[in-house]
Amino acid sequence: MAEDFYKTLGLSRDASQADIQKAYRELARKHHPDLNPDDKTAKEKFQKIQRAYEVLNDKDKRELYNKFGLDFERYAAAGAAGGAGPQWTTDAGNVNFDDFDFSQIFGGQPGGGFGDFFSQFTGAPRGRRGATSRKGPDIRHEIEIPFQTAITGGEVRLSLQRPSGEVETITVKVPMGIEDGKKIRLRGQGEPGPRGGPAGDLIVIVHVALHAWFERKGKNLEVRVPISLAEAALGAKVDLPTPKGTITLTVPPRTSSGRRLRVKGYGVQFPDGSQGDLFAELQIVLPSQLDEKDRELIRKFDQRHEFNPRLDLKW
Repeated sequence: MAEDFYKTLGLSRDASQADIQKAYRELARKHHPDLNPDDKTAKEKFQKIQRAYEVLNDKDKRELYNKFGLDFERYAAAGAAGGAGPQWTTDAGNVNFDDFDFSQIFGGQPGGGFGDFFSQFTGAPRGRRGATSRKGPDIRHEIEIPFQTAITGGEVRLSLQRPSGEVETITVKVPMGIEDGKKIRLRGQGEPGPRGGPAGDLIVIVHVALHAWFERKGKNLEVRVPISLAEAALGAKVDLPTPKGTITLTVPPRTSSGRRLRVKGYGVQFPDGSQGDLFAELQIVLPSQLDEKDRELIRKFDQRHEFNPRLDLKW
C-alpha cells in the first residue's frame, strides 16, 4: 500500500501548518531512536515521520503532493528542468522571447529573420537585435542540521550537481540561533545567467533535527533532567550539559517530578548578543529493578508519611 504522509503524522488533509508541526514534534520525540534503544523499528518509523514532515511542512511540496501523490517529485523535477530552458511567460503573464531563436521561423538567413519581419511594420533599420543579459535562476536546496549547530552556529557542507554534471561542494555558515524553516541566501551560487548575465543565488532551507533531551521554545531552551529518588528527597548538585558547557544544577530537597528550575542566560543566543534562558524540568527516575527489600523499604516510607498527592486534583 502506498505511503500516505497525512496518515503517517495522524492528520487530516486539511490540517494547518501548526497542526503539522505539532504532530511532527510529538511523533518524532516518541519514536526518536535515542529514546527507544530497544526498539529496532524506531529508526524506520522516525525516518518516515521526518519524510512526511519534510513534504507537508513545505507549501510548494505539499501542494504538489496533494495533486499528484507520491509522484509529486517527478512532476517537481520536470518543472525544475523546464524552468532552466526557454521561458514563455513572465510574472506579468506576457510572452518572453529572450531565449528563443526566431531564425527558425523567419528563415534563419544572416541579416534576415525576425529583424526583417519587424522592420516591415516599424520602419526600423535592419540590424542585429540587441542581446540583453539577465540574472540566472536561483537554486533551492534543503539541509538538516544538528540541533546543537542551530543553537551555537557553525558550518555545514552540501553538494550540488551543476548542469555540466560537475558536483560542487559548498560550505554554508550557519548563524547561531537559527530557527527551523529559515533560509540562508548565498549570492551568486545559483545557475549562471544567459548571455553572460550574473549567476542566480543559492537558497538553503534549514531544517533542525530534534534533540533527545533538549527542546527549543522561542528564545528559551527546555531540558528534561533525570534525578534519583534520593536526590529528589534529600537535594543534590547534579551536572547539566548546556550550550555554554557543563554547569552544576542545585536540586532543592523535597523536589517532585515536574519541578522546573530556571538558569538565566543559558538559552538560545543570537548574533546581536541577546539570549534566552534554560528551563530544567526535573524527573524522578527509579531503578529498573526493585527487589523485595527495596519494595518493603518504600512501603514503610509511604506508611510513615501518609499523605494524598492527588488531594488538589479536580475536574
